[in-house]
Amino acid sequence: MDTVEALGSSASVLRGRHAPAADGGDPAPPGRPARDLVTVPCRQGLEAVDILRLRTGVGPVLHDRGGRTLGFLVPAGTAAGWDLPGSACCPAPGRDHGRRFAAGPPQAGARWLVPPAHAAAVTDPALLREALTEAAGTIEAAGR
Repeated sequence: MDTVEALGSSASVLRGRHAPAADGGDPAPPGRPARDLVTVPCRQGLEAVDILRLRTGVGPVLHDRGGRTLGFLVPAGTAAGWDLPGSACCPAPGRDHGRRFAAGPPQAGARWLVPPAHAAAVTDPALLREALTEAAGTIEAAGR
């Protein structure tokens, strides 16, 4: 079972249910998504959002309405090297328009937890990895 399957159907809701705005900044190379999406279980993601907000800032974050997963928008190409257990990273479907995203909530099944208007362009993948690792440690310690 791959990580996306392990995260459940709510992970698939977060993939592809948002799209960059048509008037966005510099376009990505043709045929390449403008962003990738790192999907994690909700509790770990919420901890990571707090960590990132306190330290460096966080890019747009999606939350599925079922409350099971969060999705962090990261730079295109992140999926190729993403290997953090318990998470998944895939290209974020949508048109290739670079830095700006639709301000309204994504379509069916997801909403913005951190909307694009209140966020950095994307979350730095190295900082996200550190925050997710720290969040997992905090959750594990709380469970003991």
